[in-house]
Amino acid sequence: MNIRYTLWALLAMGTAAQAQTVFPDHFVGEAGGMLVGAQPLVQGASGTVTALPYVYGDWGRFYARVDTLGVKTLPMGEGHLELATRVSTEGFKAHKTDFATAGDRSAPVPVGLGTFQRTAVGGVFAYVFHDTTSGGQLLELTWAGRMALGRATLYPQLGLERRSAAYVQHLYGVSAAQASAGLPAYQASASTVPVVSLHATVPLQGPWALQLQGRYRARDSAVRNSPLVDRSGQLSGYAALTYSWN
Repeated sequence: MNIRYTLWALLAMGTAAQAQTVFPDHFVGEAGGMLVGAQPLVQGASGTVTALPYVYGDWGRFYARVDTLGVKTLPMGEGHLELATRVSTEGFKAHKTDFATAGDRSAPVPVGLGTFQRTAVGGVFAYVFHDTTSGGQLLELTWAGRMALGRATLYPQLGLERRSAAYVQHLYGVSAAQASAGLPAYQASASTVPVVSLHATVPLQGPWALQLQGRYRARDSAVRNSPLVDRSGQLSGYAALTYSWN
């Protein structure tokens, strides 16, 4: 897929849309703090738990969706064409793994376009990112539903992620120079995997709530065949305490 053609197509769709939106002049949504954890993919790496801010909401045209930040621009369908960036934690330090000679892998910095579309059967998130670190691309398509369970609200999510060969190579490939230090060389191909998530919002008292999410990403042969990797999938999640503004 040529990312330039994809970006131009999204821009054309946004220009053709005619919906109008009144943007809030104050923050509307939830904000607080969260603990984030994920299983390591690279052999010898340890799982970590990190404290980070949690923000999910809108202020004018600006929005935050936990790890995705952006600006809503042109109306498009039942949403907007968005300029977006992703906060990624996929990088790692080589000395914290079994492969000290593999070289550090800096976290990707994906920037690009996206949209959130409301439908009769749930919400659809679509993103087309270019990673400024590897020169590769990340494409995502996610459906999110909503259902009540007692006082809690559940948001099941089903998605598909595609990482280009350059994106995967940056994280899990092994160059000829690195191979000369004892690792087998590995040239990665593009990766397309399913993602399953479940988010729960549990009301506490007044505007306070607990936000919980678990996510599973399968890993295909493009990642699994890397000599650095010893998992066929990855579990991640977070727990957040948030305050709601309306």
